[in-house]
Amino acid sequence: MAPIAVLIGAPGAGKSTVGRRMAEILDVGFIDTDRLVEERAGMSVADIFVTEGEPAFRVREEEAVQDVLAGEGVVALGGGAILSSVTRERLKGHRVVWLQVGLSDAAKRVGLNTARPLLLGNVRQTMNQLLQDRLPLYEEVATISVETSDRPIREVVSEVIEAVQHD
Repeated sequence: MAPIAVLIGAPGAGKSTVGRRMAEILDVGFIDTDRLVEERAGMSVADIFVTEGEPAFRVREEEAVQDVLAGEGVVALGGGAILSSVTRERLKGHRVVWLQVGLSDAAKRVGLNTARPLLLGNVRQTMNQLLQDRLPLYEEVATISVETSDRPIREVVSEVIEAVQHD
């Protein structure tokens, strides 16, 4: 068993929204690894960052990714999951869809969302640095890339489903 697609990308790329819609259309399950980590920890991602720190969150995230890659359906990884070399290695052989997003679209979509602990403060500057730092890692693991900036969700979902079914 393996997921139909594993969605990766920066915060605000649309991983959860696209993943949910894909799962509905394809009549399969959907798992967001951030939500899975929250369920297992009994607290929000933001609270994990505050009480346990980012390294502890990343360990939890790595475990969640390992578990969901053994399942089926559509999976959305947290934006920073690809920071783990172990996770990047585990993604080999999977259909990994990189939802690309430009800085202005990502910043608009994320806004001042305090549930995203890495983006507190100057959202635009932090997002720009995050995009620059993670770009080579997204490129490394992606088997399919889809641009999401300035596009309606239904169009993005259709393109991802089409790409996944013909991969």
